[in-house]
Amino acid sequence: MPLYMDIHEVPGGVSAEDVAKAHAQDVKIEDKYGVHYHKYWVNEKAGKIFCLCHAPDAEAAVEVHRQAHGMVADKIIEIQPELAEGFLGGVEVNEAGAALVPGATNERDPGIPTVLFTDIADSTTLTQALGDEAALAMLGVHDTIVRDALSASGGREVKHTGDGIMASFISAAGAVRCAIEIQRQLDKHSQENPDRPLKVRVGAAAGEPVEQHNDLFGSTVQLAARLCAHAQPEQILVSNAIAELCIGKGLSFEDVGEVTLKGFNSPVRAHAAAWKHAS
Repeated sequence: MPLYMDIHEVPGGVSAEDVAKAHAQDVKIEDKYGVHYHKYWVNEKAGKIFCLCHAPDAEAAVEVHRQAHGMVADKIIEIQPELAEGFLGGVEVNEAGAALVPGATNERDPGIPTVLFTDIADSTTLTQALGDEAALAMLGVHDTIVRDALSASGGREVKHTGDGIMASFISAAGAVRCAIEIQRQLDKHSQENPDRPLKVRVGAAAGEPVEQHNDLFGSTVQLAARLCAHAQPEQILVSNAIAELCIGKGLSFEDVGEVTLKGFNSPVRAHAAAWKHAS
């Protein structure tokens, strides 16, 4: 059965209590339409609600909302199960069905995850210089360091890109701390193996699940990937949204100004996360 995510925009904000009541009404009648609403994310201040459900088709999912409470979504899209698992899987919910922040005490997840990319710098040159077998061993070092950092910081691997890893995080600060740990461990490896230094670029961006494109995290994924490509070796380059979400989290950033990225019509403000002396 297809998997869908819908987005509701409520001008002036929305209360978590009202959303919980609406979700309960959905659950009461969803079987009639062959629909199952799994969980939802609510950003009270922004007035945004995201619902995840299995349904025979989009019309059935919409009809449940219409008949249950009349709060029909502004947009609904079909999403790939593997992407949903990578970005949204493993999320616990409270009794009302609201997604929760992992490790927090009943703190609702507002649905603004962070996407992170790593990319081994000059991987082609590395392969030519070391040979395929040694280059694969270096890739293995990268993979181990990144996956260990993800495990320690609550990140989820979405996919391997060949020369790097794409991951998602509930917390922007958690993503930055993960990136810092990655760079520190890679730096340690390079110091211990001066004949085979391993340098990696990291890019990250935060955004809502469904934006102007009918694609799960489409714009956020693209921005994170472009920031990664724009970053210098050993640099962590993040979006302005991440820098703002990390205010008061004990992390340091250098504002690098607006950068021109492929696929974006306007320059994007970026920040470099400090990792050599970050606390």
